[in-house]
Amino acid sequence: MMQISNENGSINFSVETLANIVGISTMECYGVVGMASKNASDGFWELIKKGGNLGRGVKINSKDDKLNIELYIIVEYGTKISVIANNIIQKVRYNVENYTGLKVSSLVVNVQGVRV
Repeated sequence: MMQISNENGSINFSVETLANIVGISTMECYGVVGMASKNASDGFWELIKKGGNLGRGVKINSKDDKLNIELYIIVEYGTKISVIANNIIQKVRYNVENYTGLKVSSLVVNVQGVRV
């Protein structure tokens, strides 16, 4: 649970809510096929597309009132991965900070696969 407090009171954000904001923001970026989630039973990565639980491809930790975000994605074949990752970092950081008021300390993009 992440919290912002001021003179008027406090706002609590669940980790699931933040993960969904990150997942939706990521899916809006060009070249992203979906989020990746590790299947606990067999250890394989599974593709999560729009409409699925995008937050399963996101890990969020909080330290000193700042967020550390790690996300797992699958990209489209033929796209430049470094450009996609930079776009994701900029968009996710902007959306999380703009929508919630929480600060993002670090954001790591892990590419788990490439799809045609």
